[in-house]
Amino acid sequence: MISPKLYNKFFFLLTFFISITYLYSQKKFTLVLDAGHGGSDIGANRNYADIGSVQEKNVTLGIVLKLGRMLEKNKDYKVIYTRKIDEYPSLTSRTDLANRSKADLFISVHVNSSPSKSATAQGTETFVQGPNQNRANLDVAKAENDVIFLDERDKENFASYNPSSPESLIALKIQQSKYLEASLIIGGMVEDNFVKKDKRLSRGVKQENLHVLRMNAMPSILIETGFVNNYDDAHYISTEEGQHAIAESIFNAIVSYKKLVDRNVKEPEPEKPVEQPLKNDFRILLMSTPNKYNDQDPALKGLKYILPIKENGFYKYYYGTTNYASVKDTNLKTAKDAGFRNSIAISFVPNQSLGMGYYTLEIYSGKDKLDSKSKILKTIPDIIRNKENGIFYYTFGKYKTLEDAIKAQKDFEGKGITNTIIEKRLK
Repeated sequence: MISPKLYNKFFFLLTFFISITYLYSQKKFTLVLDAGHGGSDIGANRNYADIGSVQEKNVTLGIVLKLGRMLEKNKDYKVIYTRKIDEYPSLTSRTDLANRSKADLFISVHVNSSPSKSATAQGTETFVQGPNQNRANLDVAKAENDVIFLDERDKENFASYNPSSPESLIALKIQQSKYLEASLIIGGMVEDNFVKKDKRLSRGVKQENLHVLRMNAMPSILIETGFVNNYDDAHYISTEEGQHAIAESIFNAIVSYKKLVDRNVKEPEPEKPVEQPLKNDFRILLMSTPNKYNDQDPALKGLKYILPIKENGFYKYYYGTTNYASVKDTNLKTAKDAGFRNSIAISFVPNQSLGMGYYTLEIYSGKDKLDSKSKILKTIPDIIRNKENGIFYYTFGKYKTLEDAIKAQKDFEGKGITNTIIEKRLK
């Protein structure tokens, strides 16, 4: 549950993230109501002798339509539905609709299910977008994400998205962070109403990596209204009375949330000063190791934009580069979230020439000599070869600045020579 003190804590955040859009872009408070699943995708379901077939797609549509009618009675609200009939809108079209409408709030209604045929687990829970905080919630995420494979457009848009990839989770966290606080507030209000008004068991507000939330540019929540394989829950959510009570609890939460927003958007926030660049560049040192890794190695935990620099026999792996303090802090947090707990920000003076030594490119290293017909030797005929401790090292060039070495490295990448390493030599 979200306490009044926590509401107050988030007042300023709500003002900053919502006020400009609300004051200047919206005459009405716009909501997108999403009835989960639909059409050929029936979602979670169970058959009972006395109740009959309880299907998620029907329950969610019933609740959403009841909620929509409550909201539409008030002229201050504009309600947009992702579906009003038994059809399956793609996850892409649902989020596209919300973003095109510049909605103030996205609410997706679902029905829960646990692996067993008859569940002891019961109650409601509300999810907001975020990296996986609790492994026990992963089954719920997988159940909702499975429908991604039902629509061709979703396959195309999410083909490269891997929910278990650290990089994907980190990207989601950064993208959604500015709406997370508001989502937590409305989610807490919904769960509070389920408990206080409907006397139901609440499993709380949780963060999870769900496709239907991750691309929304607004506060967004996904409400699991009960467990279809729990008899008491299934009976409750399948009746007109139960659906009306659920819709009313969500409606009351929306009204309270809007009042909270209204109290804090009467005065536009002053513009923040433009962030000034720092004198130096900053890269995040992930690790220093004698091991050489290529771009796709699991040791890099899915992070991209890695710059390895070899120095005194050790490979130092740096993530990102920026001369803005805010981006530096974000990059450092990204690295730590990926698992590099001891990572630190290192300052680099731009275009600084080495007083002693030089940079060179380690083009290849291995136990075997390169064949004279290899692409590397054909591309770089004047490459230097050395052998140390049974390992052949092929290097090229002498560069006074790191930027010159990076430029040469990118030139080689353009010629198909990849996974080169910049080496710093002091003599």
